[in-house]
Amino acid sequence: MSRFARGDRAPNPRAGFRDQREKEPPVPQGLIKAARKSGQLNLSGRGLTEVPVSVWRMNVDPPEEAHANVGFDGTDRWWEQTELTKLILASNKLQSLSEDIRLLPAMVVLDVHDNQISELPSAIGELVNLQRLNISHNKLKSLPEELAQLQNIKNLLLHHNQLEEVPNSLGQLIALEELDFSNNNLRSVSSCLGALTNLTRLNLSNNKLKVLPPEISRMKSLRQLDCTSNLLEDIPPSLAGMDCLEQLFLRQNKLTFLPQLPNCKLLKDLHVGNNQINTVSAQHLTHLTSLCTLELRDNKLKSLPDEITLLTGLERLDLANNDLGSLPNTLGNLPKLKSLQLEGNPLRGIRRDVLNKGTQELLKYLRSRISDSKNEENTSPVVTAMTLPSDSLVNAHALSTLKTLEYSNKQATTIPDAIFDAIGSCPVSTLNFSKNQLAEVPPRIVELKESVCDANLGFNKIPAITLNLCMLLKLKHLDMRNNFLSSLPDELEALTRLQSIILSFNRFKTFPEVLYRIPTIETILISTNQIGSIDPEKLIKLTKLSTLDLQNNDLLQIPPALGNCENLRALHLEGNPFRTPRAAILAKGTAAILEYLRSRIAT
Repeated sequence: MSRFARGDRAPNPRAGFRDQREKEPPVPQGLIKAARKSGQLNLSGRGLTEVPVSVWRMNVDPPEEAHANVGFDGTDRWWEQTELTKLILASNKLQSLSEDIRLLPAMVVLDVHDNQISELPSAIGELVNLQRLNISHNKLKSLPEELAQLQNIKNLLLHHNQLEEVPNSLGQLIALEELDFSNNNLRSVSSCLGALTNLTRLNLSNNKLKVLPPEISRMKSLRQLDCTSNLLEDIPPSLAGMDCLEQLFLRQNKLTFLPQLPNCKLLKDLHVGNNQINTVSAQHLTHLTSLCTLELRDNKLKSLPDEITLLTGLERLDLANNDLGSLPNTLGNLPKLKSLQLEGNPLRGIRRDVLNKGTQELLKYLRSRISDSKNEENTSPVVTAMTLPSDSLVNAHALSTLKTLEYSNKQATTIPDAIFDAIGSCPVSTLNFSKNQLAEVPPRIVELKESVCDANLGFNKIPAITLNLCMLLKLKHLDMRNNFLSSLPDELEALTRLQSIILSFNRFKTFPEVLYRIPTIETILISTNQIGSIDPEKLIKLTKLSTLDLQNNDLLQIPPALGNCENLRALHLEGNPFRTPRAAILAKGTAAILEYLRSRIAT
């Protein structure tokens, strides 16, 4: 009886082939061979945990075909190989780079973004020809001093790491044109950056910076400076000396005033939204004659100076979510203004229907009021209800003429009964109880259910919307920002005419489910909460929704299906911790964001 009949296993005739496959390197030799001819090697997205030695030594060791009997035709002249100049190792699982990287001294482009690299090898300094280094989306906590030896580097991308400081040696990279430190843990910026006189783009956004060094003004070639989402309370006056500056992003900081930039005559875009700016004076605007975009949304502005008409090149002015009660009529004279955002302001004296007609109609309306105001200046003052004693509770003129019930900025904990008693038979269409200390929606608000269309209860301490508010069935606009809300009642669904709702600066951890069930909704402003997800399939059913502001929430991902919300004209997603879409996509605007999301929908 043979040994196989006794139960012994017969040898697997393909066992040797399996061993050979298991030892096969993760990088096909065909790619290495092609790289020797082109000087470029792309190994992105291959699941590599380390770079094969053959990659580092590809210009040092002779190839396998050098030991074979090959001809001397033009395609096999391995001794005429090209030095590797471009290596892409992005989107792998690399935790480190070998010191053997020095064996590729001709490298011009090195891209290792989206890995798990915690430190760079000191040999990186020997890549003296390197011009572009992308090591973003890794786990770097520090940079090696040898980085200063890269005297030819022009683009250094370090965003989305864990860096806490900028080494002084970085100031020696005088050829740098682009430097991206965004989304790190920087608490300060070294004055050494002032030596980077060829730098045109500097991104410091999403860090923990409280100040900027005055030396930053020495970067005379800088065209774009992004300091979005930091803790800046002040801007150094020396910033005004940056003659070439074209774009300045200071969103989501703690600024209380607009920076003065008298010498920045080329500045085209100034973004200072989501700060605490309460005043814009003429001296802030006088020299910004080239400005095309001025973004001041989500601040505390109460008025605009007439000198805003000096911005003759202004095309986009965003004043949403401020405290503006009126607009200067001269705003209508801005010749190039195409977009004027005003939602979320307690504007009085301008009818809602005028505001809803769009920018051009509003500007036309303001121009028509300029001549009227001039005529009024020539008439003697007339005593009206507006001249009531200061202790009067109700503005009778606003109540009778503008149909507005106003009791705002009183720091009151309750609305006096005298306010509601004064209404009488007046059909109130607008009520403003903002900027008080209200801990609940006033119960008597239900008495206005037959007439009120616009309700402002913002800047109070209201923890919940009660049913009496849900009975205002004619309500079209509701402002509940800066309260203590964490949810909305299902009964809010009864507001079948609701067009806009402002819920910014509250305590929502989930997107209010009831909003998905209000088909008339056109504008939802719910920035600066803690919302972690949204349901795009339910949003798509809101066919009239045109503005959705989800800035400064906790969205870890943006579902691609949101791209199918084709009626959206304004989608704001900045300040969330998601990785895609990237900041470059967000900066292109709503149409680009939606197109990007649609491209990622699985088919």
